Amino acid sequence: MDSQTVTRQQNVQDPPTAGKLKSNALGVVGILFFVLSAQAPLTGIAGALPISVALGNGAGAPAGYAVAGAVIFLFSVGFVAMGRHVVDAGAFYTYIGKGLGRTTGTGSAGVALFAYCTIQAAMYGLYGSLVSGLVAQYTGLDAPWWVWTVVTMAIVQVLGAAGIEMGAKVLAVFVLAEFSILLVFALVTLIKGGGPQGLGFAESFSPKAALGAPGVALMFAVASMFGFEATAIYGEEAREPKKTVPRATYLSVVVVTGFFAFTSWMLVSAYGASHATAAAGKALEGGDGVVFVISPVADLFGGWAGEVLPILLATSLFAGILAFHNSANRYLFSLGREGVLPRKLCTLNRRHSPGAAGTVQTALALLLVVPFALLGKDPVLSLFSWFSGVAVLAMMLLYFLTSVSVIVFFRRERLDTRPWNTLIAPTLGALGIGGAIWVILANFTTLIGGSAGTATWLALSVPAVLVLSAAAARVVRARSAAAA
Repeated sequence: MDSQTVTRQQNVQDPPTAGKLKSNALGVVGILFFVLSAQAPLTGIAGALPISVALGNGAGAPAGYAVAGAVIFLFSVGFVAMGRHVVDAGAFYTYIGKGLGRTTGTGSAGVALFAYCTIQAAMYGLYGSLVSGLVAQYTGLDAPWWVWTVVTMAIVQVLGAAGIEMGAKVLAVFVLAEFSILLVFALVTLIKGGGPQGLGFAESFSPKAALGAPGVALMFAVASMFGFEATAIYGEEAREPKKTVPRATYLSVVVVTGFFAFTSWMLVSAYGASHATAAAGKALEGGDGVVFVISPVADLFGGWAGEVLPILLATSLFAGILAFHNSANRYLFSLGREGVLPRKLCTLNRRHSPGAAGTVQTALALLLVVPFALLGKDPVLSLFSWFSGVAVLAMMLLYFLTSVSVIVFFRRERLDTRPWNTLIAPTLGALGIGGAIWVILANFTTLIGGSAGTATWLALSVPAVLVLSAAAARVVRARSAAAA
């Protein structure tokens, strides 16, 4: 038998693991920018803080970010411990599968894809609405929101196919812009000693303030942390992943928590602790909660800031959309490589990026957005609100399953015997995340801004995706085994 025949037979018989993403492409900073982009800091602050202050803890809303950050940090300890032994673009489903079995792991892959695709679709809705207004304001061109959404889908597709380094560079520019203006505002406010009632530290961070009415504030704080887990997704493309990924994970949790807690505290301080709730409520009643954030920044820096912030909000959303495109297509790539989905999904383009998976991801985004456009639904009140809520719930379920899987995996394999990393922190993280899920479900109608009926079927869609994905994976494996 000649060597070419042997090679052809090996290619047929080997599992679809030959496709490998470009290694040594990202360092700690590059991964951090992808995470911060997924967080969309300006979107998180401008979208969530007014609701948290008006309907939640009032001046104590910043404490919600600190509590959420502590829970996520506990989760990340076990997440990082697992990452030292498992490096794969599938991240969540690989981690969960290692501890809770392949069927549960594959079911969680469906949930992860569901989460990333719905949060991206949600961002497309808000982005399209915002850009449509900005274009009309500055050019007089009045086009429907979905036109700009579809145009942006094409741009995201091109950038995603251009390679991970190109995406990191684009995101770095946008993230630095939105971080800078809010951080400078917060630092100047701090140096000035706060607003009319001082810094108001106790009013925002004391136990009494934190526990006043924590449900809504904690729910939106947890939602703002969405995306930090992307550090593990890029492990295959990282330089020295066993060092880079843990550093990027811990750094992202600290940076994101610190940024949200500090910036929200300074915004509350700018109004005065006793006036912040009324100001947030007034902004929401006016139909534009973003004003709650824009007004004090514009008062401090001048009218130009009020003009620039809406543009930065649009670029913040674009950065988040691109980040979630990259996360979702790497899940599709990994599932194709494992043979769970069609193997063409693990095809790499000339830039060593998952080109086929990226195209499918863009098609999924289009499939999720188009019905809202055809039915004439509001892109913010329906598309953004509904899908962002269900995505957060789906991600919390993945966090919980991952924490449990970490505990089970290390009890069985004994590859890492450190109690804090493999038992105590994951257990505390699982309890904290379980509590967050309860809070989210209890306030889910508020989170999605819809009716109780809509909230119910959206919430039920998450376990339904888990069960259906696991069942489909078992059928695929059974057919593959029968064919072999």
